[in-house]
Amino acid sequence: MADNEQAEGGADAVEAAPAPKSKLKLMIAIAGLVVILGGGAATWFLIFRGGHSSEVKQAEVAAAKPPVFMDVPEMLVNMTGAPGERVQYLKVKVVLEIKEEKQVEAIKPALPRVTDIFQTYLRELRPTDLNGSAGLFRLKEELTRRVNAAVSPNHVTAVLFKEIVVQ
Repeated sequence: MADNEQAEGGADAVEAAPAPKSKLKLMIAIAGLVVILGGGAATWFLIFRGGHSSEVKQAEVAAAKPPVFMDVPEMLVNMTGAPGERVQYLKVKVVLEIKEEKQVEAIKPALPRVTDIFQTYLRELRPTDLNGSAGLFRLKEELTRRVNAAVSPNHVTAVLFKEIVVQ
């Protein structure tokens, strides 16, 4: 009988040893399930919710008002050159980009001042100042800065060239 009790006790010992391994496997399986569910939830949130927010952003962009463009009279100026060189002329057609329609009415009375500022600046340019796209970019930035100074409470977004001819 002692042998039977030892055999039963031995069986209990064998069953007790695998119990921690099965609990460890169960905990690993639960942790894996949590990781998978968390990853799925994160993926859904980032992909599907992100698509929704981009649709909202597109609707906001579509609802934004398009800019208003205002023509400035065409200008023809002679450029500064070295003594003895032939005189070169610059012909410029410019458009002002403005955010709102109501600003156009506020800028119209200042248009003669804008034309004057542009002409005095353009007359001081040398033909080498307009070489390449970098020269035109600098000219555009300088004209934008000067027009914003002339129409001070209002703001012009950009000066756009319709035509530039150096002759």
